[in-house]
Amino acid sequence: MQLIQWIQKPWPWWIAGPLIGLMVPLLLILGNKTFGISSSLRHICAACFPANISFFRYDWKKEAWNLFFAAGIIAGGFIAAGLLSDHAPVAVDPVLKTSLQSYGIENFNGLVPADLFNWKNLFTLKGFLLMIVGGFMVGFGTRYAGGCTSGHSIMGLSNLQWPSLVATCCFMAGGFVVANLFIPLILHL
Repeated sequence: MQLIQWIQKPWPWWIAGPLIGLMVPLLLILGNKTFGISSSLRHICAACFPANISFFRYDWKKEAWNLFFAAGIIAGGFIAAGLLSDHAPVAVDPVLKTSLQSYGIENFNGLVPADLFNWKNLFTLKGFLLMIVGGFMVGFGTRYAGGCTSGHSIMGLSNLQWPSLVATCCFMAGGFVVANLFIPLILHL
């Protein structure tokens, strides 16, 4: 029972970080595989929607392990939320809470503010910008950079790849700019 209670608590960075980092050598040793999630969507599209598009014409079956990895992430999320969660409200930093309340966001019961991310809000300008345009920009940026943050910032940097360093710096700079300049403007709408 003590193990379950330990698993339920947030892990400190000095445990979680090395465990994530150890995935890199483990994947390389077990089959010269690279860590990254964004390629899973490409594999799913190539498998489910075979078309005459050159981007999807490749042997996706050689990368089927990645689909099992992505499915494991989804299954692990459901297990963690359903079986390992203490169902306590998500702790939101008081400074962030005050900042969001200044924009009229009061509901903090989940991982994302329900006042922002809901079906009704999707059909407003603010919701469209946050969910549709934001989602498109993440997808476009991932494709343009040739990978996602996990692929570049964890796998690529550990392999000392210059493009991954550039991509990671751009991810971080873009995140700072959007969080500090664009999100406040959008939240004022």
